Amino acid sequence: MPELVNPSRSHGLVDILDRILDKGLVVAGDIKINLANVELLTIQVRLLVCSIDKAEEIGLNWWRNDARLSSGSPYAGLKPGQLEERLDRIERTLDGLTKKRGTKG
Repeated sequence: MPELVNPSRSHGLVDILDRILDKGLVVAGDIKINLANVELLTIQVRLLVCSIDKAEEIGLNWWRNDARLSSGSPYAGLKPGQLEERLDRIERTLDGLTKKRGTKG
């Protein structure tokens, strides 16, 4: 049974992952679908796996300008609980509007 346990394997995996994140790994491929020599669909796939430091070093920093991922989000400055309060206020307003429509219609 001890021969089945290979402690160096996990160490090797950590080394490989460390090298990939440090140096980066690029996977690129194209998928083309043709029918009777007519191109119907082309999908280009590009995948880059690296650390954030390496990505910024090579000029990739798209997440800094994406409002959904960065502190540039309009909700980033809210204190804990403020988002829930705003949501509750919106729901009460919507409930009031639907009740008004229900009585008029």
